Amino acid sequence: MEKYQDINILYEDNHLLVVIKPKNIPVCLDNSNDLDLLTILKKYLKEKYHKKGNVYLGLVHRLDRPVSGIMVFAKTSKAAQRLSNQINNKQFNKIYHAVVQNKLAKKATLKDYLIKDDKTNTSYVTTKEKGKLSTLTYEVISTVNNLNLVKINLHTGRSHQIRVQFSSRNNPLYGDHRYNKKIKKDDKTDIALIASGLSFYHPITKELLDFNIELPKKYPWNIF
Repeated sequence: MEKYQDINILYEDNHLLVVIKPKNIPVCLDNSNDLDLLTILKKYLKEKYHKKGNVYLGLVHRLDRPVSGIMVFAKTSKAAQRLSNQINNKQFNKIYHAVVQNKLAKKATLKDYLIKDDKTNTSYVTTKEKGKLSTLTYEVISTVNNLNLVKINLHTGRSHQIRVQFSSRNNPLYGDHRYNKKIKKDDKTDIALIASGLSFYHPITKELLDFNIELPKKYPWNIF
């Protein structure tokens, strides 16, 4: 595993770059103007391969700013298009783990229609006519007191989807400052959500690539 400015690089070839996104940095440039992952990785490629001019790196999926986990970037436009096609054709498998509060069913499929308010950067459940269908399946791995370690298979990629779908059922994610109303403003707790697994077909060789990372060792993850 290679590192560049604290970015763990899981896999790299002429077509792909698979990395672990750190928590609390944006995937791409946003209104905060904070240094973003896409800019960091473009600099890495420019320096490593002594490239002149602009570096192409295609963004094919996203992670919320406070969330860490596995992401794949495309180093060519052809790879980007083929990866996007896999997402559209449901061949792009995204696994998450989360720590969720309050009692919930052992396993279930959650389906909602979500809409995003761009002004407040907040998503919420709405009607079929207004929102986009959002689906995930989950399984409770372990329960300790009022906390549940949950494995999630995300079938659609709506903004804040996991966080909204659970919080709307009174099962907010531990440390979710946006959707967990009981968290105090001065609480510095990190959200307990990680993109722990990613599998897809290599856009050129068609080989199935499967990546998984360990869960964090600190609280609340370490109680399970």
